[in-house]
Amino acid sequence: MVAVMKTTLLLLATIMTAILSTPAADSLYDIPLKDIDGKDASLKPYAGKVMLVVNVASHCGYTPQYAGLEALYQKYSAQGLVVCGFPCNQFGGQEPGTPAEIKQFCTSKYDVTFPMFDKLEVNGPKRHPLYVTLAGETSPFPGNIHWNFTKFLIGRDGKIVGRFDSKVKPDSDEMSKAVEAALAAK
Repeated sequence: MVAVMKTTLLLLATIMTAILSTPAADSLYDIPLKDIDGKDASLKPYAGKVMLVVNVASHCGYTPQYAGLEALYQKYSAQGLVVCGFPCNQFGGQEPGTPAEIKQFCTSKYDVTFPMFDKLEVNGPKRHPLYVTLAGETSPFPGNIHWNFTKFLIGRDGKIVGRFDSKVKPDSDEMSKAVEAALAAK
């Protein structure tokens, strides 16, 4: 009996040591993600670029913003902008499709070429760690995401420099000026 207890305690101590010694993500670049094809991914390939991170949905009144996001990406990608789309089904069930269906929709209807990622949750107890970083208590722009197509602008240094509600269109002066300012910052 004592031997079983010692073995159990040793096993628990080993497990707890492994859990506690697992490093937390140092930056949003280190947060594990899946791309739209289900492959392991992260934002590391975009380090040093300006990112516009957007929670997207295919059946939303704001869905036509895909066209504006793609236009913004095409206009500024050579200068270092990357748009990153993160499907989310938390708002009115407006992104019910599978990743393959979402990818097909985006590419066939809006000619999306910017990186798309797997569906995730942006609010609540299952909020993805990316959105904990973007909108959690320690974010410069904390608070729940209110709807699809909320946008976060990330500077070349990996810091969050802006948050834009769904109503702010990608082709608006407000968005263009913010992106240009972020691209100009070194």
